[in-house]
Amino acid sequence: MKRILSYIIAAGITTLGFSACSLFEIDNFDAPEETITGKIVDIETGEPVLTEQNGRGIRIRLTELSWGENVTYNPDFYAKDDGTYRNTKIFKGRYNVRIDGPFIPLYRTAPDGTVLEDATVETDIKGVTTVDFLVQPFLKVEIIGDPIVSAGKVTANVRVTRATTKEAFRSKIEPMGGWKPDYMNVTDLRLYVGYSSTCNGDNQYSSWSNVIEYGGNSFEEKLGTLVPITSKGTLKPGRKLFIRAAARINYDTPAGSGTRRYNFSEVREINVPE
Repeated sequence: MKRILSYIIAAGITTLGFSACSLFEIDNFDAPEETITGKIVDIETGEPVLTEQNGRGIRIRLTELSWGENVTYNPDFYAKDDGTYRNTKIFKGRYNVRIDGPFIPLYRTAPDGTVLEDATVETDIKGVTTVDFLVQPFLKVEIIGDPIVSAGKVTANVRVTRATTKEAFRSKIEPMGGWKPDYMNVTDLRLYVGYSSTCNGDNQYSSWSNVIEYGGNSFEEKLGTLVPITSKGTLKPGRKLFIRAAARINYDTPAGSGTRRYNFSEVREINVPE
């Protein structure tokens, strides 16, 4: 009986040893070292599409096609606020590259699943691969003239225009189903104020930043005009700060995601006097 028990214990230890060893096997796959880079520009003007450098900015989604049909997309990453992107940690392979942002979706389907347009890119990523995109932004946001700093506040005159006409927008979006006439309403105008030159939304919600919200289509009459917006609180004297303006419409991308993305102005530097 003692011999049998000893055998069982020994066998159990041996099995456990093999199992434990499998937990410490060396991963001998090469680390990802290929690069994909590019820029997103307005198809009409050739200007970069400016937005946030975070989850509400331009999302880049890579789906590796090398594994056949049962593939899942890679972890998403986001473009910089200047409309460029770069990822240096990609495995070599063939990919579908899709972007989503404050512009007409590049991949659109009808309610029955029929593909209406597919402007995504299929490419081999090897070494440094450049993939640029031409898009139709929703809005163009500009700070016109020099911002005025006075009494601890900064005021900027912002001009918002449509980068895509209402007619062109509707012709692209309505066939996707669920059309709503208020999709193109401008819902809010923001002034971001902060120490960073990127002046992004999520990390620049300081006590100085401000927002003006608009109901329905009340912003329509302000399109193309100068809309003044002033910072909140009191700016610290003797500091160099950065400001950006942003606006968005009542449409989320990708459709149904609930993420309404902003079109941004260029960054402006301001100096607060002592």
